[in-house]
Amino acid sequence: MSPRELRRVRIATLLGQSTEWYDFFLYTTAAALVFPKVFFSPSFSPLVATLSSFATIAVGFVARPVGGALFGHLGDRHGRRRALVVALALMAAATFAIGVLPGFATIGLAAPLLLSLLRIAQGLALGGQWGGAVLLATEYAPPGRRGAYGAWAQIGLPLGLILSSGAFFLVAGTTSAEAFLDWGWRIPFLVGGAVVLVALLVQLRIEDTPAFRDNAATARPRRSPVLQVIKDHPARILVTIGTFLVVGGSFYVYTTGTLAYATQTLKLTRNTMLIAIMIGAAFMAVSIIVFSRLSDRIGRRPVFLIGVVATVVWAFPYFMLVDTGNPVVVGAGIAVAMFVNGIMYGPTAALFSELFPVAVRYSGASLGYQLSNVVGGGFAPLVMTSLLASMGTSASVSVYIVVMGLITLGALAALRTSWTSPGATDGAAADPGLGERAATAPGTA
Repeated sequence: MSPRELRRVRIATLLGQSTEWYDFFLYTTAAALVFPKVFFSPSFSPLVATLSSFATIAVGFVARPVGGALFGHLGDRHGRRRALVVALALMAAATFAIGVLPGFATIGLAAPLLLSLLRIAQGLALGGQWGGAVLLATEYAPPGRRGAYGAWAQIGLPLGLILSSGAFFLVAGTTSAEAFLDWGWRIPFLVGGAVVLVALLVQLRIEDTPAFRDNAATARPRRSPVLQVIKDHPARILVTIGTFLVVGGSFYVYTTGTLAYATQTLKLTRNTMLIAIMIGAAFMAVSIIVFSRLSDRIGRRPVFLIGVVATVVWAFPYFMLVDTGNPVVVGAGIAVAMFVNGIMYGPTAALFSELFPVAVRYSGASLGYQLSNVVGGGFAPLVMTSLLASMGTSASVSVYIVVMGLITLGALAALRTSWTSPGATDGAAADPGLGERAATAPGTA
């Protein structure tokens, strides 16, 4: 494949992921800042309204494994690109619809119900889109560079977070508090729905991955790739769930959970926290690039271990810094936390794609990643808010992060190097991505 074609794949992957995550994170940011006041009864206390808003986040996360299964079936049977295009279109429609959805004052209980349904649609879209974008990047990767190419998909998350936080920062800074709650918050959603369509058009110019095309030419498609991967590789799915648990869980503590905690309890301004999160996302983007490339050299598992240990070590200092209420100190705590999170998030693309054979790879990688996000990411803000309310101390949230970290360490210990063989190179020599130096065998990718 020519350098121009590879560049087009990288750009398409980055653009698709960035816009998809932008739309997804618009919701989590609005759930902390806007939705408790717009879509829920004014008779609710601030705590109950926030918990209700965060519950709709969890609903979207529950939908993500369903999306992973549906789009995994489509992607493994009919191609990665086709699944990506459908997922992007669904995300665009759901995001735009949220932007025009009337609030509780207008339609009453129908407002939170419709909001939840649209969040489910977003969850289905992201559940299918992540696996396709990751495989588009890693299955096109030259030998020994799967980690580096996977970073192009993974960096879409911090870029989407920067863009979504920046959009709210810009709108909030140019409207009054009343106008922002009335109509200003809707602008980023309307823009997001339109921007995803641009990414969709770019995706249509990309051919399907060489791995999928080769497999489609030589093997009969599985009747149900999802059921097949559950039947043949249940242990691998369970390990991927455990491996990603602390990555997703801690990320949503650092972003959505901390945003609500800092603005409501510590009384930091909304714009201060949005800036802090944007800076943290920039640090995360840097670590994704650096450590994804490092994973091509020393292996996925050693890099992952560095990130997990650092997450556990930083759990208590993080909230000590946040609890000072000093904007600079809080920002520094978030920046370090997000940098550490990127150490683990970056190599996830390559690691998960290497764990499953090409015929069921979309389904397997998507199920493991999305199921882990249900347990870790989806309920993290809800668990954090509940712990703070019941225990009265942020140390309880630090313990929560540590427990997730220990589970992830157990999953990494259970990860078998031999598991990369069937899926690492689609029939060529195995990529020793779990602990040995990568790209040592001819044809390793």
